[in-house]
Amino acid sequence: GDTCAVALRMAVDELHGPLGITADGEGRDIVAMLADLPDLWDVNLAGALGNDSKSARFSPEGFQEDYIRFVKGLSGKPVVSVGRFTSPERMVAQIKGGIQDFIGAARPSIADPFLPAKIREGRADEIRECIGCNICRAANNEGVSLRCTQNPTMGEEWRKGWHPERIAPHAPDKVLVVGAGPAGLEAALSLGRRGLEVSVAFAERQAGGRINRESTLPGLATWGRVRDWRLTMLAKLPNVTLYPESAMSADDVAGFGADHVVLATGSVWRRDGVGVLGMTPRAFAGALTPDDIFAGAKVSGPVVIYDDEHYFMAGALAERLAGQGHDVTYVTPQNMVSAWTVYTDEQGFVQARLIEAGVKLQVARYVTGWADGAVVAECAYTGRDLPAVPCGTLILATGRVPVDGLYHALNGRVASLARVGDCLMPSSMADAIYSAHAYARELGEAPQPLRRELPPHHGAV
Repeated sequence: GDTCAVALRMAVDELHGPLGITADGEGRDIVAMLADLPDLWDVNLAGALGNDSKSARFSPEGFQEDYIRFVKGLSGKPVVSVGRFTSPERMVAQIKGGIQDFIGAARPSIADPFLPAKIREGRADEIRECIGCNICRAANNEGVSLRCTQNPTMGEEWRKGWHPERIAPHAPDKVLVVGAGPAGLEAALSLGRRGLEVSVAFAERQAGGRINRESTLPGLATWGRVRDWRLTMLAKLPNVTLYPESAMSADDVAGFGADHVVLATGSVWRRDGVGVLGMTPRAFAGALTPDDIFAGAKVSGPVVIYDDEHYFMAGALAERLAGQGHDVTYVTPQNMVSAWTVYTDEQGFVQARLIEAGVKLQVARYVTGWADGAVVAECAYTGRDLPAVPCGTLILATGRVPVDGLYHALNGRVASLARVGDCLMPSSMADAIYSAHAYARELGEAPQPLRRELPPHHGAV
Protein backbone atom coordinates (compact mmCIF):
# COMPACT_ATOMS: atom_id res chain seq x y z
CA GLY A 1 0.00 0.00 0.00
CA ASP A 2 0.96 3.61 0.53
CA THR A 3 1.91 3.39 4.22
CA CYS A 4 5.48 2.18 3.76
CA ALA A 5 8.12 3.23 1.24
CA VAL A 6 10.36 0.50 -0.16
CA ALA A 7 13.90 1.41 -1.10
CA LEU A 8 15.85 -0.95 -3.33
CA ARG A 9 19.60 -1.11 -2.75
CA MET A 10 21.31 -2.56 -5.79
CA ALA A 11 24.83 -2.80 -7.14
CA VAL A 12 24.37 -2.00 -10.82
CA ASP A 13 27.92 -3.15 -11.60
CA GLU A 14 29.91 -5.86 -9.82
CA LEU A 15 33.16 -4.99 -11.64
CA HIS A 16 33.50 -8.62 -12.74
CA GLY A 17 33.10 -7.84 -16.42
CA PRO A 18 30.83 -10.14 -18.45
CA LEU A 19 30.92 -12.75 -15.66
CA GLY A 20 28.88 -10.48 -13.39
CA ILE A 21 26.25 -7.76 -13.41
CA THR A 22 27.39 -4.74 -15.43
CA ALA A 23 25.99 -1.24 -15.77
CA ASP A 24 25.63 -1.64 -19.54
CA GLY A 25 24.25 -5.19 -19.29
CA GLU A 26 22.16 -6.97 -16.67
CA GLY A 27 22.38 -4.02 -14.27
CA ARG A 28 20.62 -1.82 -16.79
CA ASP A 29 18.14 -4.59 -17.66
CA ILE A 30 17.13 -5.06 -14.02
CA VAL A 31 16.49 -1.34 -13.53
CA ALA A 32 14.50 -1.19 -16.75
CA MET A 33 12.31 -4.15 -15.72
CA LEU A 34 11.60 -2.86 -12.22
CA ALA A 35 11.58 0.83 -13.21
CA ASP A 36 8.96 2.53 -10.99
CA LEU A 37 8.18 -0.39 -8.68
CA PRO A 38 10.56 0.68 -5.86
CA ASP A 39 9.89 3.99 -4.13
CA LEU A 40 13.62 4.73 -4.17
CA TRP A 41 16.62 3.43 -6.11
CA ASP A 42 19.80 3.25 -3.99
CA VAL A 43 22.53 2.26 -6.46
CA ASN A 44 26.24 1.62 -6.15
CA LEU A 45 29.13 -0.70 -7.10
CA ALA A 46 29.97 -4.10 -5.66
CA GLY A 47 32.25 -7.06 -6.26
CA ALA A 48 34.19 -6.24 -3.10
CA LEU A 49 33.56 -3.62 -0.44
CA GLY A 50 36.77 -1.87 -1.43
CA ASN A 51 35.20 -1.01 -4.78
CA ASP A 52 32.22 0.71 -3.17
CA SER A 53 34.24 2.39 -0.42
CA LYS A 54 37.39 3.24 -2.35
CA SER A 55 39.86 5.48 -0.59
CA ALA A 56 40.92 8.84 -2.00
CA ARG A 57 44.28 7.27 -2.82
CA PHE A 58 42.66 5.21 -5.57
CA SER A 59 39.61 7.19 -6.66
CA PRO A 60 38.42 10.77 -7.17
CA GLU A 61 35.34 12.26 -5.55
CA GLY A 62 32.16 10.94 -7.18
CA PHE A 63 33.97 8.01 -8.77
CA GLN A 64 30.80 5.91 -9.18
CA GLU A 65 29.04 8.41 -11.45
CA ASP A 66 29.85 6.72 -14.75
CA TYR A 67 28.29 3.48 -13.53
CA ILE A 68 25.05 4.78 -12.03
CA ARG A 69 24.12 7.80 -14.14
CA PHE A 70 21.81 5.75 -16.42
CA VAL A 71 19.35 4.91 -13.63
CA LYS A 72 17.38 8.18 -13.66
CA GLY A 73 16.75 7.76 -17.36
CA LEU A 74 14.94 4.47 -16.75
CA SER A 75 12.90 5.29 -13.64
CA GLY A 76 10.73 8.14 -12.53
CA LYS A 77 11.44 7.39 -8.87
CA PRO A 78 14.11 9.17 -6.81
CA VAL A 79 17.70 7.95 -7.08
CA VAL A 80 20.47 8.14 -4.48
CA SER A 81 24.06 6.99 -4.78
CA VAL A 82 27.42 7.36 -3.09
CA GLY A 83 31.00 8.12 -4.09
CA ARG A 84 32.66 9.90 -1.16
CA PHE A 85 31.06 13.26 -1.93
CA THR A 86 32.71 15.90 0.26
CA SER A 87 32.23 19.26 -1.48
CA PRO A 88 28.82 20.99 -1.64
CA GLU A 89 29.58 22.09 -5.20
CA ARG A 90 30.02 18.51 -6.38
CA MET A 91 26.82 17.48 -4.61
CA VAL A 92 24.84 20.26 -6.27
CA ALA A 93 26.31 19.33 -9.66
CA GLN A 94 25.06 15.76 -9.21
CA ILE A 95 21.52 16.96 -8.60
CA LYS A 96 21.42 19.71 -11.24
CA GLY A 97 23.01 17.34 -13.75
CA GLY A 98 20.17 14.87 -13.28
CA ILE A 99 22.43 12.08 -12.02
CA GLN A 100 20.76 11.59 -8.64
CA ASP A 101 18.10 13.28 -6.53
CA PHE A 102 19.93 13.39 -3.22
CA ILE A 103 23.34 12.45 -1.95
CA GLY A 104 24.43 9.38 -0.02
CA ALA A 105 27.32 10.50 2.18
CA ALA A 106 28.36 7.98 4.83
CA ARG A 107 32.07 8.71 5.24
CA PRO A 108 31.60 12.49 4.80
CA SER A 109 28.95 12.36 7.55
CA ILE A 110 31.35 10.52 9.82
CA ALA A 111 33.92 13.26 9.28
CA ASP A 112 31.31 15.96 9.87
CA PRO A 113 27.86 14.96 11.18
CA PHE A 114 26.72 18.58 10.73
CA LEU A 115 27.63 18.75 7.04
CA PRO A 116 24.02 19.39 5.87
CA ALA A 117 23.48 22.09 8.49
CA LYS A 118 26.67 23.88 7.53
CA ILE A 119 25.63 23.89 3.87
CA ARG A 120 22.17 25.14 4.76
CA GLU A 121 23.54 27.91 7.00
CA GLY A 122 26.17 29.12 4.53
CA ARG A 123 29.10 27.80 6.57
CA ALA A 124 30.70 25.66 3.88
CA ASP A 125 34.19 26.78 4.94
CA GLU A 126 33.59 25.08 8.29
CA ILE A 127 32.84 21.66 6.83
CA ARG A 128 35.30 19.09 8.15
CA GLU A 129 35.78 17.29 4.84
CA CYS A 130 36.46 13.57 4.73
CA ILE A 131 40.01 12.86 3.54
CA GLY A 132 39.17 9.39 2.21
CA CYS A 133 41.80 7.61 4.31
CA ASN A 134 39.39 4.77 5.20
CA ILE A 135 40.41 4.62 8.86
CA CYS A 136 36.68 4.26 9.50
CA ARG A 137 36.65 1.15 7.31
CA ALA A 138 39.66 -0.18 9.22
CA ALA A 139 37.79 0.16 12.51
CA ASN A 140 34.88 -1.78 11.08
CA ASN A 141 37.12 -4.50 9.67
CA GLU A 142 39.06 -4.79 12.94
CA GLY A 143 35.87 -4.98 14.97
CA VAL A 144 36.72 -1.97 17.14
CA SER A 145 34.91 1.28 17.92
CA LEU A 146 34.48 3.51 14.89
CA ARG A 147 37.12 6.20 14.48
CA CYS A 148 37.86 9.01 12.04
CA THR A 149 41.02 10.97 11.27
CA GLN A 150 39.16 14.24 10.83
CA ASN A 151 36.60 13.81 13.61
CA PRO A 152 38.06 12.52 16.90
CA THR A 153 34.65 12.58 18.60
CA MET A 154 33.31 9.86 16.29
CA GLY A 155 32.35 6.83 18.36
CA GLU A 156 32.66 8.75 21.63
CA GLU A 157 29.34 10.64 21.54
CA TRP A 158 27.69 8.22 23.96
CA ARG A 159 30.61 6.50 25.66
CA LYS A 160 32.38 9.73 26.67
CA GLY A 161 29.70 12.32 25.96
CA TRP A 162 31.80 14.10 23.33
CA HIS A 163 29.84 16.37 20.99
CA PRO A 164 31.38 17.04 17.56
CA GLU A 165 30.66 20.80 17.72
CA ARG A 166 30.36 21.63 21.42
CA ILE A 167 33.00 21.53 24.12
CA ALA A 168 32.84 22.72 27.75
CA PRO A 169 34.41 26.12 28.54
CA HIS A 170 37.54 26.39 30.67
CA ALA A 171 39.10 29.21 32.66
CA PRO A 172 41.18 31.50 30.37
CA ASP A 173 44.48 29.89 31.37
CA LYS A 174 47.58 30.46 29.29
CA VAL A 175 48.66 27.44 27.21
CA LEU A 176 51.78 26.85 25.14
CA VAL A 177 51.54 24.20 22.43
CA VAL A 178 54.91 23.20 20.97
CA GLY A 179 54.51 21.70 17.51
CA ALA A 180 51.95 22.29 14.77
CA GLY A 181 51.44 18.88 13.21
CA PRO A 182 48.06 17.14 13.36
CA ALA A 183 48.20 16.72 17.14
CA GLY A 184 49.45 20.25 17.82
CA LEU A 185 46.81 21.84 15.60
CA GLU A 186 44.03 19.74 17.13
CA ALA A 187 45.17 20.56 20.67
CA ALA A 188 45.33 24.27 19.86
CA LEU A 189 41.89 24.29 18.23
CA SER A 190 40.10 22.38 20.98
CA LEU A 191 41.80 24.34 23.76
CA GLY A 192 41.03 27.57 21.94
CA ARG A 193 37.38 26.61 21.64
CA ARG A 194 37.31 26.09 25.39
CA GLY A 195 38.41 29.69 25.87
CA LEU A 196 42.04 29.26 26.91
CA GLU A 197 44.72 31.66 25.66
CA VAL A 198 46.72 29.47 23.29
CA SER A 199 50.15 30.09 21.79
CA VAL A 200 51.44 27.61 19.20
CA ALA A 201 55.21 27.61 18.59
CA PHE A 202 56.74 25.45 15.86
CA ALA A 203 60.11 25.31 14.16
CA GLU A 204 58.92 25.11 10.55
CA ARG A 205 57.76 27.96 8.37
CA GLN A 206 54.46 26.21 7.56
CA ALA A 207 52.16 24.53 10.04
CA GLY A 208 51.23 20.93 9.36
CA GLY A 209 54.13 18.74 10.47
CA ARG A 210 53.88 15.24 9.02
CA ILE A 211 50.82 16.27 6.98
CA ASN A 212 52.98 18.50 4.81
CA ARG A 213 55.13 15.53 3.87
CA GLU A 214 52.65 12.69 3.66
CA SER A 215 50.14 14.65 1.56
CA THR A 216 52.74 14.93 -1.21
CA LEU A 217 52.74 11.16 -1.77
CA PRO A 218 50.78 9.70 -4.71
CA GLY A 219 47.03 9.85 -4.07
CA LEU A 220 47.27 11.43 -0.61
CA ALA A 221 46.70 15.12 -1.43
CA THR A 222 43.33 15.10 0.37
CA TRP A 223 45.17 14.38 3.63
CA GLY A 224 46.12 18.06 3.57
CA ARG A 225 42.53 18.79 4.61
CA VAL A 226 43.51 17.77 8.16
CA ARG A 227 45.83 20.78 8.27
CA ASP A 228 43.75 23.17 6.19
CA TRP A 229 40.48 22.78 8.11
CA ARG A 230 42.19 23.29 11.45
CA LEU A 231 44.06 26.36 10.25
CA THR A 232 40.79 27.76 8.88
CA MET A 233 39.04 27.27 12.20
CA LEU A 234 42.00 28.55 14.22
CA ALA A 235 41.93 31.77 12.21
CA LYS A 236 38.43 32.38 13.60
CA LEU A 237 39.66 32.28 17.21
CA PRO A 238 41.13 35.56 18.54
CA ASN A 239 42.57 33.74 21.56
CA VAL A 240 44.93 31.53 19.51
CA THR A 241 48.24 32.79 18.07
CA LEU A 242 50.63 30.82 15.85
CA TYR A 243 54.39 31.45 15.95
CA PRO A 244 56.14 29.81 12.97
CA GLU A 245 59.93 29.42 12.78
CA SER A 246 60.04 29.44 16.56
CA ALA A 247 62.04 26.47 17.79
CA MET A 248 61.73 26.18 21.57
CA SER A 249 64.41 25.04 24.01
CA ALA A 250 63.60 23.79 27.50
CA ASP A 251 64.65 27.17 28.92
CA ASP A 252 62.42 28.96 26.40
CA VAL A 253 59.42 26.86 27.39
CA ALA A 254 60.06 27.10 31.12
CA GLY A 255 60.46 30.85 30.85
CA PHE A 256 57.32 31.36 28.80
CA GLY A 257 55.13 31.40 31.87
CA ALA A 258 52.33 29.21 30.57
CA ASP A 259 49.89 27.58 32.95
CA HIS A 260 49.92 24.46 30.76
CA VAL A 261 52.49 23.15 28.28
CA VAL A 262 51.48 20.68 25.57
CA LEU A 263 54.24 19.01 23.58
CA ALA A 264 53.31 17.81 20.08
CA THR A 265 56.83 17.40 18.73
CA GLY A 266 56.10 14.33 16.63
CA SER A 267 58.34 11.39 15.80
CA VAL A 268 61.13 10.32 13.44
CA TRP A 269 61.64 7.13 11.46
CA ARG A 270 64.03 4.57 12.92
CA ARG A 271 67.41 3.84 11.32
CA ASP A 272 68.04 0.43 12.90
CA GLY A 273 65.46 -1.59 10.97
CA VAL A 274 63.28 -2.30 14.00
CA GLY A 275 59.66 -2.63 12.96
CA VAL A 276 56.52 -4.60 13.63
CA LEU A 277 57.86 -8.08 12.95
CA GLY A 278 61.66 -7.83 12.99
CA MET A 279 62.48 -6.47 16.43
CA THR A 280 66.26 -6.98 16.44
CA PRO A 281 68.20 -3.71 15.92
CA ARG A 282 70.75 -3.92 13.13
CA ALA A 283 73.41 -1.63 11.71
CA PHE A 284 72.50 -0.18 8.31
CA ALA A 285 75.18 2.47 7.83
CA GLY A 286 74.18 4.92 5.12
CA ALA A 287 70.59 3.74 4.83
CA LEU A 288 67.89 6.38 4.42
CA THR A 289 64.50 6.77 6.04
CA PRO A 290 61.31 8.41 4.73
CA ASP A 291 62.36 11.54 6.64
CA ASP A 292 65.50 11.73 4.49
CA ILE A 293 63.53 11.28 1.27
CA PHE A 294 61.15 14.09 2.20
CA ALA A 295 64.14 16.26 3.07
CA GLY A 296 65.51 15.81 -0.46
CA ALA A 297 68.21 13.17 0.08
CA LYS A 298 69.84 11.94 -3.13
CA VAL A 299 68.64 8.55 -4.36
CA SER A 300 70.90 6.64 -6.72
CA GLY A 301 71.35 3.16 -8.14
CA PRO A 302 68.81 0.39 -7.62
CA VAL A 303 66.52 1.29 -4.73
CA VAL A 304 65.38 -1.18 -2.10
CA ILE A 305 62.55 -0.15 0.24
CA TYR A 306 62.20 -2.32 3.32
CA ASP A 307 58.70 -2.24 4.79
CA ASP A 308 58.19 -3.50 8.32
CA GLU A 309 55.53 -0.91 9.16
CA HIS A 310 52.95 -2.26 6.69
CA TYR A 311 50.72 0.79 6.29
CA PHE A 312 50.90 3.34 3.46
CA MET A 313 54.42 4.77 3.63
CA ALA A 314 56.63 2.16 1.95
CA GLY A 315 54.17 1.42 -0.83
CA ALA A 316 53.56 5.11 -1.58
CA LEU A 317 57.31 5.85 -1.61
CA ALA A 318 57.91 2.91 -3.93
CA GLU A 319 55.23 4.23 -6.28
CA ARG A 320 56.70 7.74 -6.24
CA LEU A 321 60.28 6.61 -6.86
CA ALA A 322 59.25 4.22 -9.62
CA GLY A 323 57.36 7.07 -11.23
CA GLN A 324 60.57 9.11 -11.15
CA GLY A 325 62.31 6.42 -13.16
CA HIS A 326 64.12 4.53 -10.40
CA ASP A 327 64.61 0.76 -10.37
CA VAL A 328 62.71 -0.11 -7.17
CA THR A 329 62.47 -3.34 -5.19
CA TYR A 330 60.00 -3.55 -2.32
CA VAL A 331 60.87 -6.04 0.45
CA THR A 332 58.67 -7.01 3.41
CA PRO A 333 58.48 -9.84 5.98
CA GLN A 334 54.73 -10.02 5.35
CA ASN A 335 53.17 -12.15 2.62
CA MET A 336 51.79 -9.12 0.77
CA VAL A 337 52.68 -5.46 0.32
CA SER A 338 51.33 -2.86 2.76
CA ALA A 339 49.65 -5.65 4.70
CA TRP A 340 47.79 -3.45 7.21
CA THR A 341 45.89 -1.80 4.36
CA VAL A 342 43.78 -4.94 4.24
CA TYR A 343 41.82 -3.18 6.96
CA THR A 344 41.38 0.03 4.96
CA ASP A 345 40.20 -2.01 1.94
CA GLU A 346 43.20 -0.78 -0.05
CA GLN A 347 45.65 -3.68 -0.09
CA GLY A 348 44.67 -5.12 -3.45
CA PHE A 349 44.79 -1.69 -5.04
CA VAL A 350 48.24 -0.98 -3.55
CA GLN A 351 49.72 -4.22 -4.78
CA ALA A 352 48.22 -3.82 -8.25
CA ARG A 353 49.50 -0.24 -8.49
CA LEU A 354 53.06 -1.31 -7.60
CA ILE A 355 53.01 -4.16 -10.10
CA GLU A 356 51.78 -1.79 -12.80
CA ALA A 357 54.53 0.67 -11.86
CA GLY A 358 57.19 -1.99 -12.41
CA VAL A 359 58.20 -2.30 -8.75
CA LYS A 360 59.78 -5.68 -7.98
CA LEU A 361 58.07 -7.31 -5.01
CA GLN A 362 59.86 -9.61 -2.56
CA VAL A 363 57.66 -10.79 0.28
CA ALA A 364 58.15 -13.02 3.36
CA ARG A 365 61.76 -11.99 3.91
CA TYR A 366 63.74 -10.01 6.45
CA VAL A 367 66.47 -7.64 5.37
CA THR A 368 69.48 -8.58 7.49
CA GLY A 369 72.28 -6.49 6.01
CA TRP A 370 73.50 -4.11 3.35
CA ALA A 371 77.05 -4.08 2.02
CA ASP A 372 79.03 -4.04 -1.23
CA GLY A 373 76.12 -2.69 -3.23
CA ALA A 374 73.65 -5.40 -2.28
CA VAL A 375 70.98 -6.10 0.32
CA VAL A 376 70.98 -9.52 1.93
CA ALA A 377 67.84 -11.12 3.33
CA GLU A 378 66.56 -14.29 4.91
CA CYS A 379 63.30 -16.19 4.62
CA ALA A 380 60.79 -14.97 7.19
CA TYR A 381 59.72 -18.57 7.82
CA THR A 382 62.85 -20.71 7.66
CA GLY A 383 65.61 -18.20 8.32
CA ARG A 384 67.47 -19.43 5.24
CA ASP A 385 69.66 -16.96 3.36
CA LEU A 386 68.17 -15.67 0.13
CA PRO A 387 69.88 -14.32 -3.01
CA ALA A 388 71.27 -10.81 -2.58
CA VAL A 389 69.44 -7.89 -4.21
CA PRO A 390 71.47 -5.13 -5.96
CA CYS A 391 71.04 -1.93 -3.96
CA GLY A 392 72.47 1.54 -4.33
CA THR A 393 70.00 3.14 -1.90
CA LEU A 394 68.33 1.35 1.00
CA ILE A 395 65.24 3.02 2.49
CA LEU A 396 64.00 1.76 5.87
CA ALA A 397 60.27 2.21 6.49
CA THR A 398 60.00 0.16 9.66
CA GLY A 399 59.17 1.96 12.90
CA ARG A 400 59.21 5.44 14.45
CA VAL A 401 60.43 6.84 17.76
CA PRO A 402 59.00 9.84 19.63
CA VAL A 403 60.81 13.16 19.54
CA ASP A 404 60.48 13.56 23.30
CA GLY A 405 63.77 15.09 24.40
CA LEU A 406 62.04 18.36 25.25
CA TYR A 407 59.56 16.52 27.44
CA HIS A 408 62.30 14.87 29.49
CA ALA A 409 64.20 18.14 29.77
CA LEU A 410 61.09 19.90 31.07
CA ASN A 411 59.80 17.17 33.37
CA GLY A 412 59.78 18.66 36.85
CA ARG A 413 60.32 22.22 35.60
CA VAL A 414 56.75 22.82 34.44
CA ALA A 415 53.75 22.19 36.68
CA SER A 416 51.32 21.13 33.94
CA LEU A 417 53.15 19.24 31.20
CA ALA A 418 51.71 16.78 28.68
CA ARG A 419 52.66 14.96 25.50
CA VAL A 420 50.16 14.31 22.72
CA GLY A 421 50.22 12.54 19.38
CA ASP A 422 53.34 10.91 17.98
CA CYS A 423 55.45 12.57 20.69
CA LEU A 424 53.62 10.32 23.15
CA MET A 425 53.24 7.23 20.94
CA PRO A 426 53.90 7.12 17.18
CA SER A 427 50.85 5.85 15.36
CA SER A 428 48.36 6.86 12.68
CA MET A 429 47.30 10.44 12.13
CA ALA A 430 43.88 9.49 13.47
CA ASP A 431 45.42 8.34 16.75
CA ALA A 432 47.53 11.50 17.02
CA ILE A 433 44.49 13.72 16.62
CA TYR A 434 42.44 11.65 19.06
CA SER A 435 45.20 11.90 21.65
CA ALA A 436 45.34 15.68 21.36
CA HIS A 437 41.58 16.09 21.42
CA ALA A 438 41.22 13.91 24.51
CA TYR A 439 43.84 15.98 26.34
CA ALA A 440 42.20 19.27 25.40
CA ARG A 441 38.65 18.16 26.19
CA GLU A 442 39.52 16.52 29.50
CA LEU A 443 41.87 19.26 30.84
CA GLY A 444 40.56 20.35 34.23
CA GLU A 445 37.58 18.02 34.07
CA ALA A 446 36.85 15.37 36.66
CA PRO A 447 37.46 11.84 35.34
CA GLN A 448 34.27 10.26 34.09
CA PRO A 449 33.54 6.53 33.83
CA LEU A 450 32.73 5.27 30.37
CA ARG A 451 29.00 5.07 29.77
CA ARG A 452 27.61 1.74 28.68
CA GLU A 453 24.36 0.94 26.94
CA LEU A 454 23.56 -1.84 29.46
CA PRO A 455 24.48 -1.39 33.14
CA PRO A 456 26.39 -4.23 34.81
CA HIS A 457 24.36 -6.71 36.84
CA HIS A 458 25.09 -6.98 40.54
CA GLY A 459 24.02 -10.11 42.36
CA ALA A 460 22.19 -13.14 41.06
CA VAL A 461 20.69 -13.21 37.59
